Amino acid sequence: MAAILCNPADTRVLAKTGQAADAKSAPEIDPDAMDALNKMGTYLRSLKAFQVDSESTNDDVLDDGEIITDTRSSTLLAVAPNLLRAELKGDDRNTFLFYDGKNFTVYGKLLNYYATVPAPPTTRELVDKVDSEYGIEIPLVDLFKWGTDESAVKKITSAIDVGPSSVQGITCEHYAFRQEGIDWQIWIQLGDFPLPKKFVIRTLTDDARPQHTSTLTWNLAPSYNEAAFTFDPPLGAERIPLKDLNADTTKNAQ
Repeated sequence: MAAILCNPADTRVLAKTGQAADAKSAPEIDPDAMDALNKMGTYLRSLKAFQVDSESTNDDVLDDGEIITDTRSSTLLAVAPNLLRAELKGDDRNTFLFYDGKNFTVYGKLLNYYATVPAPPTTRELVDKVDSEYGIEIPLVDLFKWGTDESAVKKITSAIDVGPSSVQGITCEHYAFRQEGIDWQIWIQLGDFPLPKKFVIRTLTDDARPQHTSTLTWNLAPSYNEAAFTFDPPLGAERIPLKDLNADTTKNAQ
């Protein structure tokens, strides 16, 4: 301990420790942290088009409690109010999502299968529909909910401003939040572009406390054409039905 205290190069350790101590003594809900979330949400809702690349790690808990961490990446291109294209890559998948305001398509490149269903007229409606009906979660789905009545802001029970931090060489403010069942942290870029740059989400309802981490790279002036959002089946692709998770429930209720 004495070596750390005497080493000028490690003053950052003391500074971070001081921030943590301040955080512990802070009010249960720091209004500055909540204001930062609201400001970020308002800014995200003002964006007409964006592309965001995500590098993520995700903890999978085995039956014996051991954690296996896998690495994933995604690229999301969105144009308000109703165009979206996403690519998701991982060790065991390479999936594309297409939404042109009329139809939603899932394409699994590894198997060369795809499914297309009619879609609602806005991206906000789409993310809820495909999740509730088909169990498909659009990557970085919260980007479409912050700044709306559907955001998780009202569920927050603890909010802390941890302090300044750097993500990918960009100065951010680091915040920590708690709501029922999860702890989550977010790093928001400082300045005129309050973009989320990093997330850490920890599940509290599992004894293993699995964690998900995402680091985001933004492009606020992406180049695109509308054809990019409409799926054109490649040679040999097979169309399959997309199972409605609620179909059996509805049938049984009749």
